[in-house]
Amino acid sequence: GGPRDRRGGRMSVIVRDDGFHDDDFAGQAVEIASDTKPGDLPTDFAGVTLIRVAFPAFSDGRGLSLARHLRGAGFQGRLRAKGHVIPDQYAMARRCGFDEVEISDEQAARQPEADWMFRADWRAHDYQARMRG
Repeated sequence: GGPRDRRGGRMSVIVRDDGFHDDDFAGQAVEIASDTKPGDLPTDFAGVTLIRVAFPAFSDGRGLSLARHLRGAGFQGRLRAKGHVIPDQYAMARRCGFDEVEISDEQAARQPEADWMFRADWRAHDYQARMRG
């Protein structure tokens, strides 16, 4: 990988419900490893505007439960899943409390915006929402 152009290019892509974005976050983010125990998560969110939860592998779902714990503990800021998340996991990530997903440029090239947008209406894919109809 590496920057795409002389202006610095983008190293990663932020996926939100409305598509791909450049990373617009500036500031101090809290990084949470996937193997963090729920009891070891921060509970004081003063001054924290972004928490990134690492996803080291597509098959590693621990970050999803960490997101639920962070939201349950009262975190109101931006919650980002970073790393190996695939489009099929986007709806679940959103339902668990993530606001966005950060993927590499390489992954964005392999799994273009259309793949993600197909799943971006994540509420429509929610079983309970369908049942309420």
